[in-house]
Amino acid sequence: MSGPVKSLMIGLMSGTSLDGISAAVVRFSEPPLAAQLVGYVHRPYSAAERAELEHAMAGRATMAELTRLDFTLGERLAQAAITAIAEAGVARADVGAICSHGQTLWHEPRVATWQAGNAAVIAERVGVDVISDFRVRDMAAGGEGAPLVPIADALLFSGTDWRALLNLGGMANFTVVPPGGALEGVRAMDTGPGCAIIDLVARRAAPALPYDTDGALARAGTAVEPVVRARLADPWFALEPPKTTGRERFGAGYAEQLWTDCMAAQPGCTPADVVASAVAITARSIAHALDRFVAEPVSEVVASGGGARNPALMDALAAAIAPRRLVPFDTLFFEGEAKEAVAFALMGWLHLQRRPGNVPGATGARGPRILGTHTPA
Repeated sequence: MSGPVKSLMIGLMSGTSLDGISAAVVRFSEPPLAAQLVGYVHRPYSAAERAELEHAMAGRATMAELTRLDFTLGERLAQAAITAIAEAGVARADVGAICSHGQTLWHEPRVATWQAGNAAVIAERVGVDVISDFRVRDMAAGGEGAPLVPIADALLFSGTDWRALLNLGGMANFTVVPPGGALEGVRAMDTGPGCAIIDLVARRAAPALPYDTDGALARAGTAVEPVVRARLADPWFALEPPKTTGRERFGAGYAEQLWTDCMAAQPGCTPADVVASAVAITARSIAHALDRFVAEPVSEVVASGGGARNPALMDALAAAIAPRRLVPFDTLFFEGEAKEAVAFALMGWLHLQRRPGNVPGATGARGPRILGTHTPA
């Protein structure tokens, strides 16, 4: 890469919640390092598109279906980038790179990972360089390949006191960031399910809904405590970090078993009670991780992601993590649902400068690594 790195980047993210594609137009500057959100769009998945992804992530897709899906996702990601560029009113020639996380179809910590959404398709359709496959290099260096967002949490979103940055996507994870964002003190981990289980049981309870709108179902129900306690006894929650997880563990099979267990454990159990139980498992597993694995004096937890839009989950979480304060990301920075897309834009910007994008203390990698694969326009 010759010449100065352009300051304008596009971050693309499709997470385990399967709600859609996020595209953020971000301008970076330094010193000090700062990110300005110039534009943001969200392309929701249709019910058919979501079902197609769930089919693939459950391991039921054929090789032909997986290969076609990789190209189809590339087209969808490219269109999201084109829309974001147009709505932000910026020129494609001014964009340094499109930084695409893609969609994780399989993630096996320290073994293998695959994020679909073909980079060459994106580069062809948009006419801009693409940085993709961010997780692979960290895993090749002995890391978990996740979480990767801690680099942004530390460099962009630290405060004057110890802070935990919590992402409530399909899975939940947090980054513990010291004052001033020194990378040496950063730690991070997945805590278990975020929105994924809540969304799955909510869709079973009310098939017309993509998720539990405004937490209404959860608020109408009561958690089935014996089932919640049994689920939180899962040995995975006691594993020492660094650790990651995904729908391979907390996916459709887990949600189906949770439904069955709740209905069997409590006479008169309602679908709303199952949704409330999923909310309780998510909130308490996050609190458990903070209590068990965080010795630092974290006084506030800053929440972003789709789950931060669920009032029932936020209320349960605020009660579970007390006396720590729960603070919505939006109140401190920008649109919280854009945060992960901004983080991958940062990783792509760092890639172009030949600077590391992982935090070894978070992933367990042998050391700092430049992340991503560069596909020219």
